[in-house]
Amino acid sequence: MKHVLGRSILAAALTLLAITGGGLAAPALAKTEIVWWHAHTGFLGERVMDLVNKFNASQSEYQVVALRKGTYAETLTAAVAAYRAKAPPHIVQVYEVGTQTMLSSGAVYPVYQLMADQGIKVNWDEYLSVVKSYYSKDGKLYSMPFNSSTPVLYYNKTILKKAGLDPGKAPATFDEIEKAARAVVSSGAAKIGFTVAWPSWTLAENAHAWHDQPFADKENGFADMATRLLINGEFGVKLWSMLARWQKEGLFTYSGRGSKGDQPIKNGDAAIGIASTGVIGSLVKTAKFEWGTGSLPRLAGYPQGNSIIGGATLWVMKGHKPAEYRAVAKFLEFLGQVEQQAWWHAETGYLPISTPALKHLERVGHFRKQPAMWTAFAQITSGRTTPNSQGIRLGDFVAIRAVIEAELENVLAGKKTAQQGLDTAVAKANDILKEFAALYR
Repeated sequence: MKHVLGRSILAAALTLLAITGGGLAAPALAKTEIVWWHAHTGFLGERVMDLVNKFNASQSEYQVVALRKGTYAETLTAAVAAYRAKAPPHIVQVYEVGTQTMLSSGAVYPVYQLMADQGIKVNWDEYLSVVKSYYSKDGKLYSMPFNSSTPVLYYNKTILKKAGLDPGKAPATFDEIEKAARAVVSSGAAKIGFTVAWPSWTLAENAHAWHDQPFADKENGFADMATRLLINGEFGVKLWSMLARWQKEGLFTYSGRGSKGDQPIKNGDAAIGIASTGVIGSLVKTAKFEWGTGSLPRLAGYPQGNSIIGGATLWVMKGHKPAEYRAVAKFLEFLGQVEQQAWWHAETGYLPISTPALKHLERVGHFRKQPAMWTAFAQITSGRTTPNSQGIRLGDFVAIRAVIEAELENVLAGKKTAQQGLDTAVAKANDILKEFAALYR
């Protein structure tokens, strides 16, 4: 009887084991977690989280934790400090002026190498050449393009109409901007005739590239480490003198550094402005007025160049475990997919970074529905890329941009002439460049 009972208990136990797959539930495998520091907030920050949540939900092996670390400059500074403290994030978003700093830092794992090491095939030739070349060294891509942009002109059709101007035509030259701004301000249609965001990027860096004027020696730092700025020539003096006069006459309103100039454009307070293509997404979603986009304005008498890339890329930091780099590579592969690129562009206005994504958007009629989003492509594809317009790569460019903007503020405030302000900016920037070159050569 005992044997029968024992066999029954054993049979029941085996049945239970069979049902439960072993009697004890196997613990779920922990996901490999990686950390991404970025600089987006508000609308763009929400879109970043959309991408992260989509990736995390798309698979069960990896978990991306996205953290906003502050402005672009604050995020770059935090990443460098974290690397020195041996606690870097896996991925950090760095704006374009930090490119040379990151390349020289010795702290990064180049994305071309990462993807090759992980056996993930990427056709880098499909990436937009203007974007790829900006972040490449010796023809190899070091950081993953993400929110690539270029500045374009925005104009408020509602304000122009109120001022009696043609709302169907974007001002194409600085002369046309002056006439429109004067009409807007004098008629009371708006208090701000013209403004810009990112003053150094729009009124110094891109202004020189768009008119095929050199910004720095050594082909703007692409041929070798630059040691001299070249912005205090005739072109720079002419442009800044004109802006100072406009500021005095009330046609131009200086809105501050960084992205502060985005707000009067987004809010409908400015008739005309220059800002990143990244503003388009917000305007599409929130603008209560009619608006349009146009190419950057031309100053007569100078050759055609091209606008240069801005925004930011994703840099992979050294100092992590192999399994974590697998997670990083899979996340970057996800971001490069046509579906994610097309969605990111359509939501934000940033450039899709690959030709397959661009062709997909054309095939589904995206640009017919959103012609304002085509302006940037029309601009960079119609421009002429030369050593002056291929981009700008400077050591400690963050500090140099601050110097330029400080001197522009002095000129606009009437404290210095354009020539004096630009000469000072060049002298201070040259000291920064020489110090950087001495440190990293």
